[in-house]
Amino acid sequence: MTQAVAVYRNGLIFDGRCLREGHAIRFENGVLTAFGPAADVPQDGEVVDLAGDIISAGYVDLQVNGGDGVMFNEDPSQGALHRIAAAHRQLGVTVLLPTLITDTADKSQAAIAAAIDAVRAGTPGIAGLHLEGPHLSISRKGAHDPALIRPMEKEDLDALLAAAEALPVLKVTVAPENVTEAQVAALSKAGVLVSLGHTDADFGTCCRYFAAGARCVTHLFNAMSQLGNREPGLVGATLATRAISSGLIADGVHVHPESMRTAWAAKAGPGRIFLVSDAMAVAGTDRTTFELGGREISRKNGTLTLADGTLAGADLDLTTAIRVSVEKVGLRLHDALQAATSTPADLIGRPIVDLSPGAAALSDFIRISQDLRGVSVLS
Repeated sequence: MTQAVAVYRNGLIFDGRCLREGHAIRFENGVLTAFGPAADVPQDGEVVDLAGDIISAGYVDLQVNGGDGVMFNEDPSQGALHRIAAAHRQLGVTVLLPTLITDTADKSQAAIAAAIDAVRAGTPGIAGLHLEGPHLSISRKGAHDPALIRPMEKEDLDALLAAAEALPVLKVTVAPENVTEAQVAALSKAGVLVSLGHTDADFGTCCRYFAAGARCVTHLFNAMSQLGNREPGLVGATLATRAISSGLIADGVHVHPESMRTAWAAKAGPGRIFLVSDAMAVAGTDRTTFELGGREISRKNGTLTLADGTLAGADLDLTTAIRVSVEKVGLRLHDALQAATSTPADLIGRPIVDLSPGAAALSDFIRISQDLRGVSVLS
């Protein structure tokens, strides 16, 4: 039987931590068989000249609200998750957390059930679930429906603990205004990735909630208490607390590039900043409007807004976020690539693609154009 062989060379290969120049990567029948200096990799079969493009593991996006014309809130089903994941696969995402924005208890339960079904069915790309709300702060609600924001009750906590047992990854975004430290501790102990967001809590309160078990922050700078001269807020607490990681919407609209540059410079590890799309239904389509909870959201000039001008998610893909991070923020390319791949993968306990022979498939990788303006799926 003839073996289908493809060798990619003459570009950059990102191994999850750094960019490799002068390397090649070889696949046989869709399985990685060799990776290393180009002179050491057999140049048989189809040799693909990358012409300076980048081969990378696929993106990992921990905040995806919709795609392919579908909002998860409007259709919390396994079928919708398949469509959303497929749309984002074309945008370079191989691992994602479908995200439910603040909704009713019944809708939350439907989303949990859909995510469990999708994971059990092996739906490509679906790694678990992100529940962004409803236990947030009304004062920092953003585009979330204030009528649905509420405190976390025992029934809510029990439902989340049960979901954590059934899902490989469960991320929840909460605000100290509507969740207790004891509830955060219980969730963290159960393996839930607790993220603070949509809150006006002060620096001291945020630090206490980090100590209770929160390990993450949702879209740094947006919908949260800001870094002030006498009160550092959640932004300050995130940058000051070494163990905390945070998502960032790097579209140049949600956060000014200079603010992003300051955050990157100030953030000490092991916690790190990672990129999220906060993508909505229009991702992967040319649609200009969609609905969320009966409210129309418009797409114009790279932004998504409610009728009153409130930002409602982002019109963003992670390739664009990488380009903004490099060209406008000044990140090194390998740091921006880490922020879209290995950093979020590490946070959810999902190792980045192994480049050892036999350990990865062609479908695990993407090709990013040299100018960071396009991405294609390897297949």
